[in-house]
Amino acid sequence: MSPVLAGVLQLLALMAALALAYVPLGNHLARVYSSPKHLRVEKWIYKGIGADPDTEMRWPAYLRGVLAFSLAGVLFLYLLQRLQGVLPGSLGFASIDPDQAFNTAASFVANTNWQSYYGEQAMGHVVQTAGLAVQNFVSAAVGIAVAVALVRGFARSRTGELGNFWADLVRGVVRVLVPIAAVGAVILVACGVIQNFSGIHEVGQFLGAPQQWNGGAVASQEVIKELGTNGGGYFNANSAHPFENPTPFTNLFEIFLILLIPVALTRTFGVMTGSVRQGYAILGTMATIWVGFVALMMWTEFAHHGPALQAAGGAMEGKELRFGIGGSSLFAVTTTLTSTGAVDSFHSSFTGLGGGITMLGMMLGEIAPGGVGSGLYGMLVMAVIAVFIAGLMVGRTPEYLGKKIGTREIKFAACYILITPALVLVFTAAAMALPTPGDSMTNSGAHGFSEILYAYTSASNNNGSAFAGLNADTQWFNSTLGLAMLLGRFLPMVFVLALAGSLARQQPVPATTGTLRTEKPLFAGLLVGAVLVITGLTYFPALALGPLAEGLAA
Repeated sequence: MSPVLAGVLQLLALMAALALAYVPLGNHLARVYSSPKHLRVEKWIYKGIGADPDTEMRWPAYLRGVLAFSLAGVLFLYLLQRLQGVLPGSLGFASIDPDQAFNTAASFVANTNWQSYYGEQAMGHVVQTAGLAVQNFVSAAVGIAVAVALVRGFARSRTGELGNFWADLVRGVVRVLVPIAAVGAVILVACGVIQNFSGIHEVGQFLGAPQQWNGGAVASQEVIKELGTNGGGYFNANSAHPFENPTPFTNLFEIFLILLIPVALTRTFGVMTGSVRQGYAILGTMATIWVGFVALMMWTEFAHHGPALQAAGGAMEGKELRFGIGGSSLFAVTTTLTSTGAVDSFHSSFTGLGGGITMLGMMLGEIAPGGVGSGLYGMLVMAVIAVFIAGLMVGRTPEYLGKKIGTREIKFAACYILITPALVLVFTAAAMALPTPGDSMTNSGAHGFSEILYAYTSASNNNGSAFAGLNADTQWFNSTLGLAMLLGRFLPMVFVLALAGSLARQQPVPATTGTLRTEKPLFAGLLVGAVLVITGLTYFPALALGPLAEGLAA
């Protein structure tokens, strides 16, 4: 079987598996966030945290819940790392330095999972399981909760109430993430991913030096790392490490986990708003972008010129032989079009245009299908922008799902789409202008610039993957990347929830013959165009200085 055919078959198998899970999981999510009943274990949690799950919240109260919970998570994870040296199960590792502890705490709470450390050489069992793995669950649940709040804004009328954050948070963990993760962990263990609490073992010699590996609860963390679109690996090699991702099957299964909830949430959106066709339109938009990026990535990596690349069947540098170009390309596109950031290959070793594709996927806002929750609310904000553009073109008041898109709504949407590019470009410009940050670059020229641009693109978009050529473990990068992750995660949520509250207060307007049919392929095509044009206009100059310059010079 040719490598190209193998890559295509993996793509088709993945799409078939997602299609089978789409309706049942999407309907389940709609029931979870619409049911008035609480499970017994949920009632215990509410009692323990002192929350009333039946109290409806307006958007400022909902936002305060999101921020208060996330702030507590940052403080707890920071202190856990700073105290690691005196905690049991630390495997003899010292406490984490203040700047790196801040960076890691901000990273995992923001669902970014950027790692400026070697996981197997820095974090013991307590920090890995009680700190990082816990945040993998709850940060994903926060993203789903915010997305559901926006969906309620479209579905409700003449009220500013968006539900209860604490109920949405707990239900996301208890009824969605934990059950799926438990099943997924068993599958990974059966396929060879390790799961233990062993210490450090010497496994042989390499170039005269002893090689050591430590065990850990890898399978349970690996599954939520992918399912919650987190991305932080137990080991520095991430999903290229055989303890995390041993076979081509586990590679494809992990890609499936990454896409599972973001794809299913489009069905949830359709069910909760009373029009499943609207959900299919959003799904079609996401799928068009995702398939296009996968095809483009495979083409750049399989067809790149050069005798060595042709002899290897494509650009194999930086890729695992057991996954090949097809599996690596599929993984790279999926993790950068979602807010996952896990890697099974080194993106810095991709071709110039291939590396640009991974960056562009993040620059789109990670909305195809995006992160858990964040992908849906990001795409819905872009849908609001597309409806507004269509209204300007035909001279009608823009409407989406029966809600008028007025001055207030479009200001919230515009602020949302401007935040992340501002963070990326300002921080990148500062790093390139100052003398010290440039010392962290392994390469010079266009590729060196791409390392810096990729880092801030990854952090600000809450992705977490790296170009693997940048030494980010410095005070400058730990601090600025940590700040970019927090601002890139929570500032957009402010405008998403404000938009949801504004929509929920409206009285729906009846559809007329002049109403734009947003469930039709025409609108999906307009939405794809809006996403690509807005991103292209924003980032094209920066991309021209980095990956485009490198790719055209190759």
